[in-house]
Amino acid sequence: MAKKDPTDLSVEEKLKTLYQLQSALSSIDEKRALRGELPLEVQDLEDEIAGLTTRVEKIKNEIDEFQRAITMKNGEINDAKASVERYQAQLNEVKNNREYDTLSKEIEFQTLEIELCNKKIREANARIAEKKEELTANEALIKEREGDLEVKKGELEEIVTETRAEEEKLKEKVKDLESKIENRLLTSFKRIRKNARNGLGIVYVQRDACGGCFNKIPPQRQLDIKMHKKIIVCEYCGRIMIDPELAGVKIDKITGEEKKPRKRSIRKSSTSKKVTDADDME
Repeated sequence: MAKKDPTDLSVEEKLKTLYQLQSALSSIDEKRALRGELPLEVQDLEDEIAGLTTRVEKIKNEIDEFQRAITMKNGEINDAKASVERYQAQLNEVKNNREYDTLSKEIEFQTLEIELCNKKIREANARIAEKKEELTANEALIKEREGDLEVKKGELEEIVTETRAEEEKLKEKVKDLESKIENRLLTSFKRIRKNARNGLGIVYVQRDACGGCFNKIPPQRQLDIKMHKKIIVCEYCGRIMIDPELAGVKIDKITGEEKKPRKRSIRKSSTSKKVTDADDME
């Protein structure tokens, strides 16, 4: 049997199909709502672990840089010590005070260089100790967050497994229903649904009001909705309106006027009856 062109559908058929689509999408929303904030919590934990991992790598690189600086300073100390030894040996061979003063100044300069290098090494070692403490704290935090992530992923996987099969069936149903709706109407429906807080793009009339925003609908507009001659949207929230009967929804209607409460009859006692009879006789 050839598939019917969506543009050839009557307004009644379009509304029915749209409402069926809304029902399927709402069911999918309910399935996803069961997951709650778990997907976001999992994503947040993954992002946090990635950030902590980057920080750990940065700390390790900083430690390596400090260690390279210490190695360099130790090399400079060895060179300075060798220079001091050389200059001290040359002091024994000086021929005048000028050479002696020059060598003495060089020895003093190299000695200061050694002291400065030792100071830099101490500072670098102190920074390495701080960075190692920071590294240990971050690695412990990563381990803790990975444990939390494993638990959250387990909870999420359990929920997804329970609802996956049903959700896949609903997605297939949605795909089939969307193929039966003309593109222009489907695009409008999706836009309305996206902007709606509760995800409802089409609603039925409830107690003379819009089922989405609950604003009163004028009687003439209600009549137009019942006629199914054209697609009508709520003038307040913009949702597509459908007659409950067409949507297959049973609405309990209050028929007839409310019965007035019956007055409780008061039976006269025998004593009061006698008094009344006596009065009549007088």
